[in-house]
Amino acid sequence: MPSAFQFQCHFVLIFLAASKGETRYLEVRDASEDEPFLLLSEDLKRELSAGQIYRRSLRCIDMLSIEGQFTFTAEQPQLHCATFFIGEPEELITVDYDFVNIDCQGGDFLKVFDGWILKGEKFPSSLDHPLPTSQRYVDFCESGNIQRTIRSSQNVAMIFFRIHQPGSGFTITVKKNTNLFPCNVISQTPSGRFTMVIPHQHRNCSFSIIYPVVIKISDLILGHLNGLFLKKPSAGCAGVGDFVELLGGTGLDPSKMFPLADLCHSFHGSAQMKIGCENTVLRMVSSGKHINRVTFEYHQLDLQETENRKENSIEEFCFPSI
Repeated sequence: MPSAFQFQCHFVLIFLAASKGETRYLEVRDASEDEPFLLLSEDLKRELSAGQIYRRSLRCIDMLSIEGQFTFTAEQPQLHCATFFIGEPEELITVDYDFVNIDCQGGDFLKVFDGWILKGEKFPSSLDHPLPTSQRYVDFCESGNIQRTIRSSQNVAMIFFRIHQPGSGFTITVKKNTNLFPCNVISQTPSGRFTMVIPHQHRNCSFSIIYPVVIKISDLILGHLNGLFLKKPSAGCAGVGDFVELLGGTGLDPSKMFPLADLCHSFHGSAQMKIGCENTVLRMVSSGKHINRVTFEYHQLDLQETENRKENSIEEFCFPSI
């Protein structure tokens, strides 16, 4: 049985698919218990490709993955509402306040958070985000007209809001901008391929996949400087400033997950691992002295893969949880 975290995360991703268009735009793709996702219909694709601004109302709990203008109007007191935003790995989210009619003095609020929070856990974690947690919140009731545009640091963001008075609400415009060097990412899909590059930056980057997966690293470059590979120590990754680690766990915050493997030597080839955890993270730690790069691909584990080991697979983890 899936855990509460797995159910909530998958609900968010399912809701993402369903929220990409109005009901008339939704098409079911052989929905099953393991893959209940919905696709955008051709009608909505044509409308968006024609350059029209997409508009719709927000729900109290909602999910957005496309650009457009979105309005929330309270029909009754709404005290615990949130909207999750997600883009492609190479995209940043921008939220513009177009119109806000809430009673800040009466206890209403509207806050943007740079990342996601689920069950009290944050992504990116405090160790991976460039800002302290307190600065990742932008409160409309405190900033007002001073800051009406907020841009995320990665491909996910969210808003929290509380509105007591029926008829009150707000309108926002959501846009996406290109991120040349994506760092922290939550994958929208259970399979894909990605190359993470950290060019001379002292930062940590995490790629999160909220599924049990097979992950295969095909190319890893660490300590690449002026065309030369720096020699790495041979005694594991202890004390090494540049390395990649694989994490698994049951929550959203990479800093609270279990370390499964670490890599601190460059290689070209294939290193594969089956990770049966509810959330899998590939995390790169960079000292800022070099250009580091890792290329990997992943796909969701199926039952047959949990039973059959491959010769080049590292030992599997977390299978009791799936």
